[in-house]
Amino acid sequence: MVELFWLLLPVAALSGWIIGRRGRNTRGSGSSEGLQDAYFQGLNYLLNEQPDKAIEVFTRMVEVDADTVETHFALGSLFRRRGEVDRAIRIHQNLIARPSLTREQRIQALLALGEDYLKAGLLDRAENLFEEVVQADAHVEPALSHLLDVYQQEKEWTKAISAAARLESRSGQPMATMIAQFYCEQVEAALASGERNRARNLLKRALTSDPSCVRASLLQGQLERYAGNYKQALKAYQRVRYQDVEYLPEVLEPMEACYRELGRPQDYLAYLQAVQQDYHGASLLLALAEQIRLRDGDQAAADYLEQQLRQRPSVRGLNRLIQLNLAGDVLEAPAQNQPLPVLQELFETLLKSKPSYACGRCGFTARTLHWHCPSCRSWSTIKPIHGVEGE
Repeated sequence: MVELFWLLLPVAALSGWIIGRRGRNTRGSGSSEGLQDAYFQGLNYLLNEQPDKAIEVFTRMVEVDADTVETHFALGSLFRRRGEVDRAIRIHQNLIARPSLTREQRIQALLALGEDYLKAGLLDRAENLFEEVVQADAHVEPALSHLLDVYQQEKEWTKAISAAARLESRSGQPMATMIAQFYCEQVEAALASGERNRARNLLKRALTSDPSCVRASLLQGQLERYAGNYKQALKAYQRVRYQDVEYLPEVLEPMEACYRELGRPQDYLAYLQAVQQDYHGASLLLALAEQIRLRDGDQAAADYLEQQLRQRPSVRGLNRLIQLNLAGDVLEAPAQNQPLPVLQELFETLLKSKPSYACGRCGFTARTLHWHCPSCRSWSTIKPIHGVEGE
């Protein structure tokens, strides 16, 4: 209710200004007095927290002429923000039909009607109107921004790349990160249809647009790994450390597979040890513990985990330490193992209920990695969660 009050204030102010202007031009006329009565009636509804009645009064009292166009825009915007898109559409369609509008007002009405259609999910109609606004070379930046939204919803990635490039050129707003993600969307489609060469070309474009695009490196590693090019896959995966080390957990498992296929498990261990200076998360700790276990046995892995957990507590690390103890080779006294199954079950339940990823912009959390946040619709803002219960 309070928000609606503040939204209605501009409408009331514009209506009052119109009445004042008309009163000066038609002093003493019945028409002016009627408008004043309606205005004060609407204002009274507004002050008495009856916004729906106030809206009806302001809508009825406003005729479309040179003085009231801005009030129509204010009312249309109000209806759209309230979710009454049909009413917003009627207001803006009525405006566009008026031959008395200036060119600037007509383009503004086209943009507003496109925003109505976008809100209503009528993407084709919205797209046509936004393109018309861009071609008119007025309100270009908001129109391109809306077009970008439309193309993303339609998954028209080629058009989205073009719109993003035009918006960057027009506004100076950096769009490289988003454009690289659009190329990655095309890469995934190409991989799904078996077009490997096309996928490789698109990956080059993604990395040219944004050399720090982690997703492109992951896709390149996946492409080369499935093709049996394990050395090329490793180069792509190793790049992630320098692009954004927070995504390192995403490459550890595929890297281990590549090193194993190449018969170089010792090189994987050396890589993990080297990367410790840049990353201290649980995934790296667990990967190192597993390599130590494979080389030196359960006891050595458990000793390593215990030492590391004293410095950096981790639920995942502690859960793995319990698993190693339950293997039977670590603890000499079997009786000491009795509470461990219960603890492991508790930790497993805790880990299953906790999200692994979070959006750094809006706080959205998820169990799986999303490159496009479902909540705030930002790109490349979701990363692994850090802390005792995460990385």
